[in-house]
Amino acid sequence: MGTTIPLFPLKLVAFPGENLNLHIFEPRYKQLVKDCIGENSGFGICVYTDRLLSHGTVVKLLEVYKEYDDGRMDIKTRGVRPFRIVTFENPIGDRLYAGGEVELLENDEKVSNDLYEEFIFYLKKMLKLLHAEVDLDARVIDSFTFAHQLGLKIEEEYQLLLMEKETDRMEFLTGHLKKMLPVVRGIEKARERIKMNGHFRSLDPLDF
Repeated sequence: MGTTIPLFPLKLVAFPGENLNLHIFEPRYKQLVKDCIGENSGFGICVYTDRLLSHGTVVKLLEVYKEYDDGRMDIKTRGVRPFRIVTFENPIGDRLYAGGEVELLENDEKVSNDLYEEFIFYLKKMLKLLHAEVDLDARVIDSFTFAHQLGLKIEEEYQLLLMEKETDRMEFLTGHLKKMLPVVRGIEKARERIKMNGHFRSLDPLDF
């Protein structure tokens, strides 16, 4: 049995556990937020590229951070769980916004220690190259935690969202990291060469 929720199409993929800040300015979404506050409920962010895609993520409204005189709002939300759209109505009932019935996806969180350690190994290498100062050992990390920082295209982020097993997601991201690390290293080396232009360099003597 599905659940009927308000739906908010956006050109992004929201992941479970992700904190997402949104600026709300359209009348239909101002109404959506007020309804969620009144009913103490969440809403669904569904992915829109050149068309509405079939899956998205339920998000919980954490707070209205700021409300402007003209009714615009800055809100804080957190991703909860992926879903598949069963029905889509725009608008739904007498409301201004879209909504529909959704089926919540399952999530098998089991993953082997070997795969987890391999994923963390390559993730650390990537974050170091990106100069991200993050202590991974002090945090609980899953496949969604840094997914937006790893250079995935929106189509790849969407593919990750559809996977219902943590094993599949970590294997997918580990493979992506292995492909991307040489590319990022090459970009870093190019940046270093650019920095050296115009400077005096000490070169190693060649033995020939």
